[in-house]
Amino acid sequence: MDKSTLFHKVELIDLTVRIFYIMIDRLRQMAIFAKTIDHGSFRGAAGALNLSPSVVSHHISQLEEHLGVALIYRSTRKLALTREGESLLAATRKMLEAAEGELQNLTTQANSPSGELRITLPSVLSQSRLVDQITAFALAYPRIQIALDFSDTQREMIDDGFDIAIRMGPHTKNTATSRNLFQVRRVLIASSDYLAKQPPVKTPSGLANWDWVSLFPVQNTPHEFKDQNGQSVLLKPKSQLSTNDAQSLYRLARAGAGLAIVPEVLAKDDVIRGKVQYVLPEWQLPSLSVFAVWPANAPKHGLIHLALNAFKQAPQNASH
Repeated sequence: MDKSTLFHKVELIDLTVRIFYIMIDRLRQMAIFAKTIDHGSFRGAAGALNLSPSVVSHHISQLEEHLGVALIYRSTRKLALTREGESLLAATRKMLEAAEGELQNLTTQANSPSGELRITLPSVLSQSRLVDQITAFALAYPRIQIALDFSDTQREMIDDGFDIAIRMGPHTKNTATSRNLFQVRRVLIASSDYLAKQPPVKTPSGLANWDWVSLFPVQNTPHEFKDQNGQSVLLKPKSQLSTNDAQSLYRLARAGAGLAIVPEVLAKDDVIRGKVQYVLPEWQLPSLSVFAVWPANAPKHGLIHLALNAFKQAPQNASH
């Protein structure tokens, strides 16, 4: 870039800045002019604006000089508008009303949050009371648009454009960008028809060669069972069937495909009906934490934290 071009651009920027400040001065002068007419005197306007009467008079004089017309007839007792002053006052009132209306809209929006939230969460949580929490949040803030992505395939929060990601996994500590919400109890189940064909067992070790259905990509993860006495058994079964969806995992087991470890919320109704049974219920599995993660740059008083504060009120056990 040559010097003449650079100089021209600097001049243009300088001119733009000067025009901006001139416009600000004119708008200020118009507002003071309208306030003066409203109060009927320079002194009354000065008191309302926390200015001196001489400053109010100066601004109106500057406005008259810029327009090249008289706006106010001054006398010792009162002020009277000229014809030009009446015309400018009408335009100024429209401008101020529009500005005040927009400020009121912004205030209303601040008191009634609006915008969009995109949340990704495991499909199994569609059966939990977290859905009730989200519904209550949506009803409390009708101006917020909420898009839910239920999937047991873990979505990328930033790359896929989500504001909040709800995850399930081992217990985690709360951090600046994550928070535990509640625990999910897991149970070992199988269909009643499948169990009727199997020999009785007393410990999880006796289940190693049974048919299993598992959830990938954790199908090779060992499972730890504990009884009431603290005895622990680590079991790593092999599965013929595996799926990436917890609800299909449960349906396969309910259809008789074998044993499956699932969130209790999926099985409890069928257990009551007798279609499904808990296997070795005296042996417990570790619960899973349901936790939320969000971007580090999320505003502390924005929609993300507003939603998180509502979700943390979710029940401590999603199976209830």
